[in-house]
Amino acid sequence: MSRFERVFGAGRKPVIAMVHLGALPGTPLHDAARGVEGIIADARADLMALQAAGVDAVMFGNENDRPYELKVDTASTATMAYVVGRLRGEITVPFGVNVLWDPMASIALAAATGAAFLREIFTGTYASDMGVWAPDAGAAQRYQHRLGNTGCALLYNVSAEFAGSLDPRSLPDRARSAVFSSIPDAVLVSGAITGEAAEMRDLEAVKRVLPKVPVLANTGVKHATIADVLRVADGCIVGSALKVGGDTWAAVDAERAKDFMDRARAARGY
Repeated sequence: MSRFERVFGAGRKPVIAMVHLGALPGTPLHDAARGVEGIIADARADLMALQAAGVDAVMFGNENDRPYELKVDTASTATMAYVVGRLRGEITVPFGVNVLWDPMASIALAAATGAAFLREIFTGTYASDMGVWAPDAGAAQRYQHRLGNTGCALLYNVSAEFAGSLDPRSLPDRARSAVFSSIPDAVLVSGAITGEAAEMRDLEAVKRVLPKVPVLANTGVKHATIADVLRVADGCIVGSALKVGGDTWAAVDAERAKDFMDRARAARGY
């Protein structure tokens, strides 16, 4: 059984819901008046609403830490570990982590918190809003082994948001090559920015060349599109669609989340 199957179940198409943490200390949008306790309170409310809606897994991410960095401050990773640790006893589904846009920090956070999976950009070279982006999958996976966290599934985003690939190969070719050279547990296909959908033709093309590898839609999945997405993809990651008014920066809307999961279950047949 693969690590993806051990986390999410064999033959399942998981809906992984985002718990977007408030801006962390040291970042421009951090609310010093509410502090870390405010971040925890908001994250707890979102977590409870998502679990009540029946999501298959949750992922803690620092989407609010704009402007984004390619190497985050140690305090960001430490604060995320503290927040997840405070909530750990209340998490009833598999959980993952993502420290944008830093694979090494994400590996460290997963090891510290016991996360079952993590998401990041591990391969490729990009021209991005953060500058030239050149992650090192070899270093990241070796770091994971040194930390003894080899059970954590690695979800590779192969079409980075806020960036354009400098590689002239097609997206399917880049995805196929990443699987061969870097052995991800799943491949993620994204839209241009957070909350914007991946093109269905991209999702279909990547799945066509990776029939035996889990391929998930990573951004912009909505109530109206979840059935179409799950006909092609092996699951999805969703954040904005579950928020009040569909706003990425708002709190989770319990009714929107429940409606989304009702549609996902109908599309999956379970």
